[in-house]
Amino acid sequence: MCDLRIFEDEQGKMNRSLIEVKGAMLAISQFTLYGDARQGRRPAFVDAAPPEVAKPLYDRFCALCRGRGVDVQEGVFRATMQVRIVNEGPVTLLLDSRKAF
Repeated sequence: MCDLRIFEDEQGKMNRSLIEVKGAMLAISQFTLYGDARQGRRPAFVDAAPPEVAKPLYDRFCALCRGRGVDVQEGVFRATMQVRIVNEGPVTLLLDSRKAF
């Protein structure tokens, strides 16, 4: 993730990574991103990892990014939080190592 080229270079191309721009990361676990609304009007979260599986994965992700030299700030796992961001985009990327979509 830290090497994903999602930041613009001098020519305006997405060609620089978080490490290259010396950026920081705010990592917030959000199981609702795994919501599946294909079967009706209410999303199902049955495929999201249970907390006892998800928390170690979240911790490992943050540790790996820190190990690459990235300043990582974390949200509170399983908490309701209010997060304010300035989103520079529009860019949305779906990353799935299993190519399920």
